[in-house]
Amino acid sequence: MTESRFKPGTSGNPNGRPPGTGEVAKLRESVARHVPAIVRALVKRAKEGDAAAARLLLERVIPPMKAAEQPLDTKIPADGTLAERGRRLLDAAGQGEIGPGQAAAMLGGLASLAKIIETDELAARIAALEARR
Repeated sequence: MTESRFKPGTSGNPNGRPPGTGEVAKLRESVARHVPAIVRALVKRAKEGDAAAARLLLERVIPPMKAAEQPLDTKIPADGTLAERGRRLLDAAGQGEIGPGQAAAMLGGLASLAKIIETDELAARIAALEARR
């Protein structure tokens, strides 16, 4: 059996490679020198009607807009089964009473609630079975 020069768990090069000397760092440095010219070229192409260039520039400069949901004007009843409540949410979205994003978020909440209820019921059943022993 041959012995290693290094102890297990100990690096043979504890200081490692100095930061900024790897291939990725060299590539980044090379590209960084050309960024101003690349941006100028993209702007020129965007002004000439290149939609892909315009999109690329705008996506990097202006953050994408997110849907702004308004508070619910309608109160979704809390009675009934989870399935009935889910149907009411879908009906409210279909009637335009709530936005699709709001309906999706609330349906996700109902799904999470269903899992919590299921877990509680299973825990209670297990506890009851163990108490019978």
